[in-house]
Amino acid sequence: MSHSPDGQQQPYRSEGPYQHQYRPPQPEEPRRPSRVRRWVIAGASVLALAAVASLVMSHYEIPPFTDKGDSVSFGQLPPSGSAGGDTGGAAVTPPPHSKMSMPTGPAADFKNSMTLPDGTHVAVTTLNGKKSGFKGKVWVWAPKEYNDPKFAKSGFPVMIALPGGAGYPNNYWMGTDLGLQTSISKWYTEGKSKPFILAMPVLNPGPDDKGIYWDGSDIPGQPKMGTWLTDDVPDLMRENFRTVKSRDGWAYMGSSTGGFASLKAVLKHPDKFKAAICSGPDIVPDSSLWTGHDKEKAENNPELLAKALIDKKGSPDVYLAFQVGTNESNKNTLPNVQKFIAAYGKGPIHTDLKIIQDGRHNAKTYVPNMGEGPIQFISKVMEGPVE
Repeated sequence: MSHSPDGQQQPYRSEGPYQHQYRPPQPEEPRRPSRVRRWVIAGASVLALAAVASLVMSHYEIPPFTDKGDSVSFGQLPPSGSAGGDTGGAAVTPPPHSKMSMPTGPAADFKNSMTLPDGTHVAVTTLNGKKSGFKGKVWVWAPKEYNDPKFAKSGFPVMIALPGGAGYPNNYWMGTDLGLQTSISKWYTEGKSKPFILAMPVLNPGPDDKGIYWDGSDIPGQPKMGTWLTDDVPDLMRENFRTVKSRDGWAYMGSSTGGFASLKAVLKHPDKFKAAICSGPDIVPDSSLWTGHDKEKAENNPELLAKALIDKKGSPDVYLAFQVGTNESNKNTLPNVQKFIAAYGKGPIHTDLKIIQDGRHNAKTYVPNMGEGPIQFISKVMEGPVE
């Protein structure tokens, strides 16, 4: 090293033609990723994009990323003596005194409407009602126990679930947002409910955008919605599912107008149906379509039907679970239900009332509260699964 006049050390530089000039160190060039690494990154990017695309396509139900529309075949009985499985088309004859009924056929063309997290399906078919002459959609759902080998030779109870409002062209119980199907599965595991098969038919033959509805009845000159709900829909279920032979395996539930139709169906046909859960129901028929048909209107009035049932000796017992919110849109709903129970909740008519504090007139209020009394009330007196 040499020293400058001020005493600072200076870099040494040699003299002559072969002197070495000082060069500062050069930064290293960044390493390029290997070809394998590049392929891994590219592959991961493609997979991520594919996953996002599949979710989007599934959300918008674009095949093949959804099973909506696929054919659904509900479980069949195994051959006699076997532990489970499909019959392969073989007929199975229950014992002579069996409480269950085998599917009678013909098989309906069920298409998947949605698949639930537990693998069960809500399926839909179009039913041409042989007795009513009405053609409409019916959604069905069977709990996972229906295909469990443990219950392979058992008939299951059926609940016909009726919506309020228009009830056309859809039945809102068939959606998963209200949680009816998952709730029934949950309640069954908790020992509160029977493992009901659900039938979810349209309630009306057309929209009620003009305030017109059909009261779930056979109004003269109109589609026979009463026959559709109490004959054609139950026949569809018997044709396609293992069910309970007796009325002990058949029930209704419904809200608003569907609650009225459920109440009326059980009181009018106590030989066919044993129980109903009626949420925020009307108590008397009030459709404008009854004008000029007072006789037929009276024949579909739950108050008059209840009185006739009480007066008739040897009438079968029926079980009616009511739910009413304290914030119902119609402030007369709760008083009307209470009056009905006070007047007709006797003899063969057994009633239960759940008052839902702050409850409103909607299905989101009614479903969770069904598990806090009403579902137990009817399940205690119903049968299924049975052999």
